[in-house]
Amino acid sequence: MRIIRSDIRENLKMALATLLANKLRSFLTVLGVVIGVVTVMAIASIISGIDYAVTKQVESFGTNSIFITKFESGVRFGPPKREERMRKSLTYDDAMAIATLPAVSLAVPLLNISNDYFGRKISVKAQGKESAAVSLQGTLAEYENAGIWVLSSGRFFTRAENESRDTVCVIGATVAEQYFPLMNPLDKLLTIGGREFRVIGVLEKREQLFGGGEGSNDENNVIFVPYSVSLKLKPNAEDVFILAIARPGFLSQALDQVTELLRVRRQVPLDKPNNFGISTADSIIETFRSITFGVAIAMVAISSVGLLVGGIGVMNIMLVSVTERTREIGIRKAIGGRRRDIMWQFLIEAMTLTGLGGVVGLIFGWLITLLIRLIVPSYVPLWAPVVGLFSSVGIGLVFGLWPAWKASSLDPITALRYE
Repeated sequence: MRIIRSDIRENLKMALATLLANKLRSFLTVLGVVIGVVTVMAIASIISGIDYAVTKQVESFGTNSIFITKFESGVRFGPPKREERMRKSLTYDDAMAIATLPAVSLAVPLLNISNDYFGRKISVKAQGKESAAVSLQGTLAEYENAGIWVLSSGRFFTRAENESRDTVCVIGATVAEQYFPLMNPLDKLLTIGGREFRVIGVLEKREQLFGGGEGSNDENNVIFVPYSVSLKLKPNAEDVFILAIARPGFLSQALDQVTELLRVRRQVPLDKPNNFGISTADSIIETFRSITFGVAIAMVAISSVGLLVGGIGVMNIMLVSVTERTREIGIRKAIGGRRRDIMWQFLIEAMTLTGLGGVVGLIFGWLITLLIRLIVPSYVPLWAPVVGLFSSVGIGLVFGLWPAWKASSLDPITALRYE
């Protein structure tokens, strides 16, 4: 065992000496390996960071939450299909029926009144400022119990205020900052669609993916009003989004009960699929991860091209090295060097070459991930540098086999005569 360890140590010293003697050539040889490892690090950090941010964002709506719309659930690219647009709307009565199910603890409708019945934007005015980009939602007092939002000051509206159609509202942090800077918004007046509303509550600011956005893309740019009042701003509106909360430990039963109830209420034939969308935090996360997994596979395939190019470069330079050192190989064989020793010498040299390239790639990869973090959420999972380093060493092993075998197979007499 000591002899084997000594041989490996000597081979490693020889490999390092050779590489240091040809620094520029060595670096250019493994440039593809460096690029491949950097790419793996960057891709892993972006995908892992976005996955973490999306998971955190979706789970903030509650792990027992059920989201119900008339459109298909899941990640969507482009507008809904015509069949989805033609579906019957979900209604307030649907939400009330869902609320009575045994496995459901809460169900509330949310009516988007950002546009009026004719599609025109409803503007919000206060303190000499006006905007039509605020998200306006009508809902019930029970929405507060869903645990999605937290009040920073004031209160949510009550059932009594909803029944008496009081013009009160609860505003998001962006609305408070935009319309009431450097002042307490409580009891101030907002004009929404020509009607005056009194602010009774302010919501805490929610963290958003990629920092959110502006206008309607900002989740904090929202105003909640009593459901009964929202119907004044958008008469005859029925198409609601329904949020249901399952009782702890009964999410699966709640999904089944909600699905069965809506199929009956919407008269869906037994042999037909649902004409509504139903999803949970877990299903949304799973759908997102299936997309990012496909992207990750594609990007890893692209990055493997860099590793392949680096491997071919290593094989090429090692073949040149074998030719340049033919006489050295002959001398080593003449004084008792075994084929195994020669082969290990060149294999270790190739693996050291690509391994150092992997280390350089990891260093540059870490620096790049720090820059990426300034733009999108990112972090480097433990497996990324491990995979990057082992891949780089593996490239040296695989592409160094042929040159190492060729070197070990040289005839010592022929090698000694080589000029």
